[in-house]
Amino acid sequence: MAVAKTLFWGALGALAWTHVGYPVAAGALARVRERRVAKDPSAEPTVALVVAAYNEEDVIERRLENLLALDYQADRLELVVASDASTDRTNELVEAVAAREPRVRLLDCPRGGKVAAQDRAVRETESDVVAFSDANSTWAPDALRRLVANLADPEVAYVCGRLRLEEATGSNREGLYWRYELWLREQESRLGSVTGGNGAIYALRRGDYVEVDPRWGHDLSLPYRMVQAGRRAVYEPAALAFETPTPTNEAEHARKVRMFEHCWEITLRGSMLRRLPRGYLASVVSHRVLRYSSGLLHIVLLATSVVLAPAGWPYALALLGQLAVLAAFAAGVPLARYYVYVTWATVEALRNYLRRGVPAAWDPAATR
Repeated sequence: MAVAKTLFWGALGALAWTHVGYPVAAGALARVRERRVAKDPSAEPTVALVVAAYNEEDVIERRLENLLALDYQADRLELVVASDASTDRTNELVEAVAAREPRVRLLDCPRGGKVAAQDRAVRETESDVVAFSDANSTWAPDALRRLVANLADPEVAYVCGRLRLEEATGSNREGLYWRYELWLREQESRLGSVTGGNGAIYALRRGDYVEVDPRWGHDLSLPYRMVQAGRRAVYEPAALAFETPTPTNEAEHARKVRMFEHCWEITLRGSMLRRLPRGYLASVVSHRVLRYSSGLLHIVLLATSVVLAPAGWPYALALLGQLAVLAAFAAGVPLARYYVYVTWATVEALRNYLRRGVPAAWDPAATR
């Protein structure tokens, strides 16, 4: 019984901290210990903007037209599509755009995954800044200017923007949970550095770019790598990117499983907890490690609640609360469905990772 109680309170405390306690603490600290970024809105370094693509014929022309329309000096911007051995018409369509627009270049890469394609694009360009986006995203006209303004601060090595999820009609689909995540990312940035980035919109100084294991991905690996090097990784909420959300919770669950597989690989093998300042280390553990462990923590909490329910009202109340969330999930309550799907995705991802590891290659997300 003593072991069950220890596990119960440990799991409950960890879940309460990662979802409520840490965000409240981060928000409070950011108000009194904010590290401002010395932005320069007039900065206009040369930029190589890289779009890694695999079989993106449905969206690649629209993506290039969107980037060509950015409010940025034309002779200081190069657009590079790093095609990861696409087998559809992606390469053909990019070459057609490149034939009439000298700023566009195609790199036809051997199949090696998104990160390998990005690495090659960086090696084959010479700009001051390298920026990255997904093929299925669009950027606001001033997005690139908003990003590079942060890189004028000599302490800042990495900056990511804000992803807005919208239906094809343009209606906003930023759910409560996503807004909460974006708010927390802003608090972390104000404290010093974010613990995770955004693959739809981010940029780095070329000299700070590091090649990581192709299985890791940049969203999680680059921010902590910047901090390990004594630099900052910040968030610019005014730099907007837009994507269509996955059509169903089930599709989002499948996307999260794939994403969390890479997160487990980085967490367990990526040295992400080494050589970090104490405050940032606490943020990484609180926001990332405990969040990725939330599915396991819920399993422990549910199992111990069942065992301990007859022993006292706190355990019975915890059991009823968990059953209520599951009932709301079964009834189709949107927030409950999203939370349960995402939380269970962490467990499935860990199981998949332990069984077969993580592939470097990827397929386009099912959002269109």
